[in-house]
Amino acid sequence: MSDWRKRAFGNTGLEVSALGFGPGHIGSPAQSEQEVAKVLNSVLDLGITLIDTARGYGLSEERIGRHLAGRRGEFVLSTKVGYDVEGMPDWTGPTITAGIEAALRRLQTDYLDIVHLHSCSLEELKNNGVVEALAAAVQAGKVRVAAYSGDNAELEWAAQQAVFGSLQTSVNICDQRVIDRGLATAQANGKGVIAKRPGANAPWRFAERPVGDYAEEYWVRWQAMGLERGEYEWQGLALRFVCYRPGVSSAIIGTSSLEHLRHDLGLVERGPLPAEVVSGLRQAFAAHDQGWEGQV
Repeated sequence: MSDWRKRAFGNTGLEVSALGFGPGHIGSPAQSEQEVAKVLNSVLDLGITLIDTARGYGLSEERIGRHLAGRRGEFVLSTKVGYDVEGMPDWTGPTITAGIEAALRRLQTDYLDIVHLHSCSLEELKNNGVVEALAAAVQAGKVRVAAYSGDNAELEWAAQQAVFGSLQTSVNICDQRVIDRGLATAQANGKGVIAKRPGANAPWRFAERPVGDYAEEYWVRWQAMGLERGEYEWQGLALRFVCYRPGVSSAIIGTSSLEHLRHDLGLVERGPLPAEVVSGLRQAFAAHDQGWEGQV
């Protein structure tokens, strides 16, 4: 069994579990407060110590504050800002500042461990004062680690910037270009990395191309790569490929089902995949890559 509970988060001084929780599902009003409270507290009880939310995840921030404020010291709290501040344009310095202040109130905390600029363009990163506003929040003690969440050229630029101690990007068996690019740069520069979509949106659920579904692009890649799971279940193959990828600090999964969460934890606990299995997955992507950029 692998010790997945404690990992250094780059050079930030934080520690995280190899598997983190993405609480997008609990932002839905269809989930009752009782259900949400059970899921959030169970996440911590199971040993997961990274919760990664966002301003755009419905009621998520508010509910994390409501149900976990009393356990604030037990987990690393990450969120994302940059948009949807009433009366303010998206992606300006003042919008970043206002988003951080709103997150502090909603999450019922005096500080945020990690705050990401949430998938803004390279032009917005470079010009609108957003990076400076985030850095000012770190200086003020309201944010511990400034971060960027995104992919491709933006991610590669952010990986080279000293201001960012952390990055979040898509990494999975169907999204591997980042491994030798942004992820390698981030690792060399001592940044914490949160991998999103580690399960590749589970394209194996579909017998035919799921047109319009969130998993469609990954299904196309998965089919083209001609992957075989061998002795592994697909979810286990996918999660273990990402969670034990050098440079990845934690991989976030989102679910409202405790059964699914416990199952995924059991898969990760089995430890790294054999080197030859990892090599086969890497070779399959390289052989069939048709300019497959990271999925934002």
